[in-house]
Amino acid sequence: MRSNLRFLASRRPGLRGWPAVVGIGFSFAVTMMGTTLPTPLYPLYRSSYGFGELATSVVYAVYAVGVLVALLLFGHWSDQIGRIRMLRAGVLLSSLSTSVFLLGEGTGWLLVGRLVSGLSAGIFTGTASAAMVEVAPPGGAARATLAAAAVNIGGLGAGPLVAGALAEYAPWPLRLCFVVESVLTVIGLVAVSAVAEPLRLPSTPTLRPQKVSVPGSVRTVFIEAAIPGFAGFAVLGLFAAVAPSFLAVVLHTTNHAATGLIVALLFLASVTGQLSSSRLGEYRSLLLGCVALIAGMTLVATGLLTASLACLTVGGAVAGVGQGLAFRAGLDSIVRQTQPKTRGSVTSAFFVVLYTGITLPVIGEGALANLLGLVQAGTLFNGFVIFLGVTALLFLARRRQGPLAR
Repeated sequence: MRSNLRFLASRRPGLRGWPAVVGIGFSFAVTMMGTTLPTPLYPLYRSSYGFGELATSVVYAVYAVGVLVALLLFGHWSDQIGRIRMLRAGVLLSSLSTSVFLLGEGTGWLLVGRLVSGLSAGIFTGTASAAMVEVAPPGGAARATLAAAAVNIGGLGAGPLVAGALAEYAPWPLRLCFVVESVLTVIGLVAVSAVAEPLRLPSTPTLRPQKVSVPGSVRTVFIEAAIPGFAGFAVLGLFAAVAPSFLAVVLHTTNHAATGLIVALLFLASVTGQLSSSRLGEYRSLLLGCVALIAGMTLVATGLLTASLACLTVGGAVAGVGQGLAFRAGLDSIVRQTQPKTRGSVTSAFFVVLYTGITLPVIGEGALANLLGLVQAGTLFNGFVIFLGVTALLFLARRRQGPLAR
């Protein structure tokens, strides 16, 4: 039976400690950056390939479908065949996605590229976060956890910045950023391959699809975390998918670098919220996260209705802080309250809810934009997020002495 046990040890030589954390973190950031490179380029894709708002939303949402498929089918494979093997697979899929964007033409290729990008992100998100903690030196787990959160969201924020700047100020606007990403993924593959495998693995891996469920004992905690988490990820989806259209059509801002910067601010604000969450505690972070989401989306709606770039930018930043607070607090509460034997399943269920939040509302917003126009659709979307935020606040207020209260 000892062959079926796993230990935090490895016979495979390679980097350990902080050099290993840096190696995995670099590949993590590069992979996540690749998932948001297309964001400021959507107006160019629309003019080149002739599709509308609904198609833009679908192209973006296909990414979330890839993430969900990876979470459900491959989320536990790193426990069975090793963290480093799965991370290498994730980097290779990221490189394949980049090649599709670099070489492909037309809407069909965009869909394929986004799907493969989602598969890569779905493999990487949980595996890299776990691996960074496991390879950290003794006493470094907390800092490694913060580093994993920072490089995850920081990489997402870097994508629009890089792609927007290159599209605006360099030649080959639809291709050059993917050339840069291709080079970085090669470096990322070398970096992650140099790290020692942190686990001893079972002699007979179990690769069946992972069961996703929420036991009754943590259902209340799960709901308290899932409602604002869903709302926050819907906001991320809105900005990453259709904010470039809002800026171009409503605010007449066509500078791709400015578009990338505004979207990146949302992700960087999310990092700020996540870092602040550890000091505030889970319950207060969820409450403040909901308040910030409501306030931020109110400002965004005001920006749309009044064509104010300042309101849209500040609102996105405030909502980003709220998303970061609610996401980090919700995830921490679920991990803390769930038994180890069901933790993987419950955590996967939480991410399924989050990425559903990126997918369905954004597609709905795109469909409404075709029927009602961008301003009306965006205002309704903001109202939906505000409603979720208020619902979560009321739920938390009734549970003030509940499992999340501190």
